[in-house]
Amino acid sequence: METVDLKKQWRHLYTPTQGRFDLVEVPELPFLAIDGRIEPGSSPGTSDAFAADTAALYGLAYTCKFMLKKRADAAVDYPVMPLEGLWWVTDGRFDLAKPDNWLYTLMILLPEVVSDDDVAAGLAALRAKRGNKPEFAGLRRELFAEGPCAQAMHVGPYATEPDTMEPLPAFLDAEGLVDLVGPAGGKHHEIYLSDPGRTAPDKLKTILRHPVAPA
Repeated sequence: METVDLKKQWRHLYTPTQGRFDLVEVPELPFLAIDGRIEPGSSPGTSDAFAADTAALYGLAYTCKFMLKKRADAAVDYPVMPLEGLWWVTDGRFDLAKPDNWLYTLMILLPEVVSDDDVAAGLAALRAKRGNKPEFAGLRRELFAEGPCAQAMHVGPYATEPDTMEPLPAFLDAEGLVDLVGPAGGKHHEIYLSDPGRTAPDKLKTILRHPVAPA
């Protein structure tokens, strides 16, 4: 059986430094993905749509993992990677403190060996097990190339993310770069390394990543 160690292969993308921003180049990578939006007056922690989409994405991720591990020919084992979220708005300014107008794409990194056909088979198996839930229609495999980015490790509650992001403008100015999140169309990227149901809020680890470009 082939084993793919995604955590080792992409370690530099998933182990940023706490307390400072680093620059990374994020190549085109395959993900499981699903799109949605936060309901008005809600937040990711209280949104029914977000909860349903997250459950659907994890359901497909684990279904694909176990199908590929158990198949008779060319079996492969790999870890299910952390949940990631791309966040943006289409009206007004993206504000970390005001999430009830956010749109999102939730993602989980896949090994390149997992094909479109493998994902389609996994989705069929998930539907057979759980029924044809509406959110399953949005599940897909897609390639995503983020390019040059600045990222940092945030430790603490999600509500204190602005404190970690506060030094970003000065860092980018010193590097001769600009932040693409906002009017330039870039998306705020969060990678959730901790399970909020099992981790104290002050110990949550979240990678915060923004695409950047030369000034």
